[in-house]
Amino acid sequence: ANSELDRRVQIVRKADWYFDFISPYAYLQFHQLSRLPEDVELRLRPTLFAGLLNYWGQLGPAEIPEKKRHTFQLCRWRADRLNMPFKAPPRHPFNPLPTLRLAIATGATRESVGTIFDFLWAEGKDAQDADSLKILAERLGVHDLNAAISEEAVKIALRTNTEEACAAGVYGVPSFVIDGLTFWGDDMMEMMLEWLEDPNTLGDPESLRIANLPAAAVRPRPSSPIGNK
Repeated sequence: ANSELDRRVQIVRKADWYFDFISPYAYLQFHQLSRLPEDVELRLRPTLFAGLLNYWGQLGPAEIPEKKRHTFQLCRWRADRLNMPFKAPPRHPFNPLPTLRLAIATGATRESVGTIFDFLWAEGKDAQDADSLKILAERLGVHDLNAAISEEAVKIALRTNTEEACAAGVYGVPSFVIDGLTFWGDDMMEMMLEWLEDPNTLGDPESLRIANLPAAAVRPRPSSPIGNK
């Protein structure tokens, strides 16, 4: 028994899960985290999605009207298939900073993060309504919301998470970073789980080749990425 325990301790893999409450895909994936193998040690990393978009010079899905429509229809369908409640907040995109900082202020635990996700995406509450946020904070045992989310250490932690996500090559949320590999999006969950069981899933010659294809044409980029102005 001890040798089996020692073996399992030795192969524990650390995973960072970068997420923003603004993402309905992150809500969907959060409620599937229990599917991870027992040898994966998970750290929840609240991350400002807008910071990633600025860093890579991208627009978010909700900033493109047709993509926004697709996103919400798909997420509603996915939630139904996963037997999960899904009720979008009344306004989207919204400013997620208060909820992200609140998550950090409460330790970014599974319980606190889940409470926030469900408040927004299962109950459909408004993330930018002061009274609504006060109710959320009370649920988490935070009686002075403004004080909690104004702590300099909380702000630094969110900035650090976002900067480390960029440095790791994360370009969207939700994203897992495990052993130097990034798995972006709820729709990569199945592939990631298969890879965790068998690393050779992504190690065959063709997978390695297409992961590093050279570009035959490059579209010129604007001198100032959208969002950095």
